Amino acid sequence: MVIEARIAADRLGATPMDRPEDVEPSPLTNKVYVMLTNNSKRTADAVDGPNPRGPNHFGQVVELTPPDGDHAATGYRWDLLVVAGNPADPEAVASYHEAASENGWFGSPDNCAVDPKGRLWVSTDQGSGWARTGTADGLYGVETEGVLRGYSKMFFRTPVGAELCGPRFTADNKTLFVAVQHPATDGTKDFPGFERNSTFEDPATRWPDFTEGMPPRPSVVVIEKEDGGEIGT
Repeated sequence: MVIEARIAADRLGATPMDRPEDVEPSPLTNKVYVMLTNNSKRTADAVDGPNPRGPNHFGQVVELTPPDGDHAATGYRWDLLVVAGNPADPEAVASYHEAASENGWFGSPDNCAVDPKGRLWVSTDQGSGWARTGTADGLYGVETEGVLRGYSKMFFRTPVGAELCGPRFTADNKTLFVAVQHPATDGTKDFPGFERNSTFEDPATRWPDFTEGMPPRPSVVVIEKEDGGEIGT
């Protein structure tokens, strides 16, 4: 058990990161992916390579390559796979593959999973700040290798006011589990057409039942292709 891990890391000279939420290795390439959600407290004079913006409202995905494949090493090479935010907004200073569409970018990467083919799946948690990007949270598939490296595509979108977490694949890549947390909670005043606080009597959504008198409920969703094939193909 590690106590005061952040303070211990500071004393060992570790690189301070922008709110890391999840770390996942790729079983195919041995690389490690770190979800940095955001850091509005980082100042412009405190940026560095893996943390290129200050303040950082949108987060980034850092790819770590262990030397000689040694995950116990104390130093890794790093690369920025995605710098999140709207690439059409110059102030966001976002970075994706140039072919990513307007539905392919995201904000505040939170949890992730690597599927059996090596593709990275990123779930987001923007909290009440989702109005800054203009899109609800969701799950995005991100290519990590080859000519499409850094290309992201939206796969699943949450109901208003929710965050998505915990994506996990079965070994055959045919079933995906995702968790939808606290629907109708965050930022409902910014939801066009609702624009007020969500309450038990007057929720912004009644997901997943959509039944009068039922409140919105967090749920685990199981996703499969209609033809029974592998997800992402």
